[in-house]
Amino acid sequence: MRDGDDHSFYAQFNKIDAIRYVVVAYNNQLAVGCGAIKAYSPDTLEIKRMFVLPEFRGQGIAGKVLAELEQWAAELGYASLILETGKAQPEAIRLYTKSGYQVIPNFGQYVNIENSVCMSKPIAQQPVQEG
Repeated sequence: MRDGDDHSFYAQFNKIDAIRYVVVAYNNQLAVGCGAIKAYSPDTLEIKRMFVLPEFRGQGIAGKVLAELEQWAAELGYASLILETGKAQPEAIRLYTKSGYQVIPNFGQYVNIENSVCMSKPIAQQPVQEG
């Protein structure tokens, strides 16, 4: 655990009861990665629970999960995504930066939390398909 003594602080904000949208990546029958989005405001979703098993990292799985979450958010009509990660998570910061996220002032419960890095990305809304 890279967040060490701060783990209990962060854990309280990562409960799954408010999460309705989850992407799980599989390799054969094994779940190897995941990510989720949950409502933050009427036009913004927050990315939560991004994770890839260590032995499957470096294969582009996290980028694919993130892209799927972004597509889903657009289809749901949201205008932007926000997220929080830790300064001790350089791989995550690199993934988000490479994917077009920009550092923003810490939001919500992460204000004044020195180890947190908050990021945001506007997303293009998808037109609703007529059936």
